[in-house]
Amino acid sequence: MRFNKKRLLFIIAFSLLGFIFLHVPFTNIVGSNQQFSLFDFFAPTVGAFLTSLWGALAVVAVKFVNVIVSGQSLDVTTVIRLFPLALAALYFGARKYKTLVAMIPVVCLVLFVIHPEGRQAWYYSLYWLIPVAASFLKKSLIFNSLGATFTAHAVGGVAFLYAFNLPAEVWIGLIPVVFLERMLFTAGTAISYVALNSLVHWLSRRFAFPALQQLSRPEHTFSRQLLSNL
Repeated sequence: MRFNKKRLLFIIAFSLLGFIFLHVPFTNIVGSNQQFSLFDFFAPTVGAFLTSLWGALAVVAVKFVNVIVSGQSLDVTTVIRLFPLALAALYFGARKYKTLVAMIPVVCLVLFVIHPEGRQAWYYSLYWLIPVAASFLKKSLIFNSLGATFTAHAVGGVAFLYAFNLPAEVWIGLIPVVFLERMLFTAGTAISYVALNSLVHWLSRRFAFPALQQLSRPEHTFSRQLLSNL
């Protein structure tokens, strides 16, 4: 957990890219006036480079600074959105405590089904068993990305349920939408990780940055054709 030069270099680069991606919208969030952005693809990957906890803290820090810089009000929706991606980064980077981290969506599932509205749409929360199953296949980039995006979905979903008391009909109607949305996020997270890892690996070799070289994984670069060996 020691904060060192390699983590500092990566956080600076991650923050710069993060601020850019936060302002590239992807789709609207049902039940709010906010949007998913390209940052939602990119953010979970930081957990693989900085360790889970540092990655989660980096995501919260980038989103919070963006709120301040862009002059957003700290309303309930804004506060809720600070944390799902942080926990996705925690999941994506988890190795030693991967089983413990995989319990986060289980807790969300329980909280969902004990809520009066959630209870009527209990089968919606079955999506959140996916990251539990995926935690046994974390060596696969696709399954790790799948688990991370559904962890973010679980945290955000249960937070929106309790904050806004969205009716059961809304959750039931979202079931097919969630499937397509999360498949896109899974692909986006996997591609973002390979792209970012390739960039870190190239920079470390091109400019002889040993600190960055320790962060990259050569087997997870485009040059090693990772996507053909998932």
